[in-house]
Amino acid sequence: MSHPYTFDPLPEPVVGPGEFRFAAVGLDHGHIYGMTDGLIQAGAEVTWVLDRDVEKAEDFAKRYPTARVASSEQEILDDPHVRLVATAAIASERAPIGLRAIEAGKHAFVDKAPLTTFEQLDAAREATARTGLKYAVYYGERLHTESSILASQLIERGAIGEVLQVASFGPHRVGGGRPSWFYDKDQYGGILCDIGSHNFDQILHYTGATDGSILSSTIANYAHPDTPGLDDFGDAHVALDNGASGYVRVDWFTPEGLGVFGDGRTIILGTDGYMELRKYADITTDNGGGQVLLVNQEGQYRFDANGMTGFPYFGRLIRDCLDGTETAMTQAHAFKAAELSLQAQAAALVLTP
Repeated sequence: MSHPYTFDPLPEPVVGPGEFRFAAVGLDHGHIYGMTDGLIQAGAEVTWVLDRDVEKAEDFAKRYPTARVASSEQEILDDPHVRLVATAAIASERAPIGLRAIEAGKHAFVDKAPLTTFEQLDAAREATARTGLKYAVYYGERLHTESSILASQLIERGAIGEVLQVASFGPHRVGGGRPSWFYDKDQYGGILCDIGSHNFDQILHYTGATDGSILSSTIANYAHPDTPGLDDFGDAHVALDNGASGYVRVDWFTPEGLGVFGDGRTIILGTDGYMELRKYADITTDNGGGQVLLVNQEGQYRFDANGMTGFPYFGRLIRDCLDGTETAMTQAHAFKAAELSLQAQAAALVLTP
């Protein structure tokens, strides 16, 4: 069925060669490659890389030839041309790296979970308020999937009216070869803090809320007794300050029969319709991921978002760093999604002994 909507033009690079240089510090999670690719596509240049595993840093530099392997973090922080430090280190180490970058006069861009304790959250809030520098967060399930970006544009165009509720599901596959920190709750923060931060970001964004209260949350280790530090299930229900609500469910139970890491989905209910985002898979079809299903007063629509929106967040982040604006994501939003994640994790009822 044809649709009545027009969408934003695809984003283009926002800076010229050498105008915005950044460094990658800590490559423990593969998200660093998505973060780096997004910035480069928006015109940035990666000039340094550092990791405790020198071979991993050298592989990064081969993939991105403009990057030199640093001998120390201080070498990067002393470089006046570096405007931003990106990190996907072990989750508990992201805030210390980001805060050291800020103290050196550089913006920080950290993978989710952006921090793992309330003390880190307080320190990041203080540092950004004092310096005016950014502690930006890679909530990739919204920022780096075109179905999620298309959903934002449809909501902006009134396609489903006022958003009342967002139910966001983040299943993942444990797989093999996970590092030891993946199973250490002090290092990864717990499932609602870690994966769940993606979902709280989406709930706040799509509803337009700025705050919320965790009504209930649960965690469990149902099927991984050999790694008792792993939460393999978590969920939470949140009431938002504008009267909307949200539900999060995250887990590590993606079966081997699925061809992707997880069947991530988000269902957005509005006063005049609803949407379902099938981000990574549209099971039993050949459609692939990136599907947006919309039902409203005018009809039923399916959008294949692939190639429709690009990823405007990265260019906006670069311009925000240069211009002192907040067009990519407000600092308050980035921290609030993290805070709700921490609160849900801290309050969670443990369902298994």
